[in-house]
Amino acid sequence: MSDKCIFCMIANREIPAEVVYEDPEIMAFKDLNAMAPVHLLFIPKKHIPTLNDMDEGDVAIAGRMLKVIRDVASSQGIDSAGYRVVANCNKDGGQEVYHLHFHLLGGRGLLWPPG
Repeated sequence: MSDKCIFCMIANREIPAEVVYEDPEIMAFKDLNAMAPVHLLFIPKKHIPTLNDMDEGDVAIAGRMLKVIRDVASSQGIDSAGYRVVANCNKDGGQEVYHLHFHLLGGRGLLWPPG
């Protein structure tokens, strides 16, 4: 893991976060700057800077993350009404933290286009 990456520090429990899911490879926690009633961040514990940096060995963890997102959406009670999953990539894509992560947003109607 990267020493200066805030998400690596959260995964290493060096910085507190309100964790809602954790297993040996994946962690999910509440976004401090929530844009919806449910706004969670899902990260691999392995440091992968962007979607572009994934290698063949990372494909399985990305797939597992999507399954975990689906399961957590259900446990949060937003699966039936609907939710959004977002992965931003690089500056123009809106990525602010360079550690692969997915946003889960739900709990209210979400507009399109997002902005």
